Amino acid sequence: MFEISFPELIILAVVALLVLGPERLPRAAQFAGLWVRRARAHWHAVKTDFERELADDELRKSLEATRSALKEAQASLNESIDEVDAVARSASASSDVKSEVNKDEAAPASDRHDERRDG
Repeated sequence: MFEISFPELIILAVVALLVLGPERLPRAAQFAGLWVRRARAHWHAVKTDFERELADDELRKSLEATRSALKEAQASLNESIDEVDAVARSASASSDVKSEVNKDEAAPASDRHDERRDG
């Protein structure tokens, strides 16, 4: 974390022993350990919050991507439905025309048949 080598730690311990003395050094080490623990706990809390927010952001992006894909699929489906409706209307119109043509062809044939009997 601090990138301190072992010889640097020994020098730091000797200086602390000279400055604080043997009586106050254990209490100072305990106090320093307490603050290091608190700093690590706060750092861990910040890191956890950041990771949670990052995960929420990624989840939000994934949700938006899914929503847009769903909208595209819905639009494609609506276009397909419109095309099928158009084909159905066209088929219905052509069958109406065929039935009209068949009626027109059937009516003169029966009239001709009646005329032959009369004649």
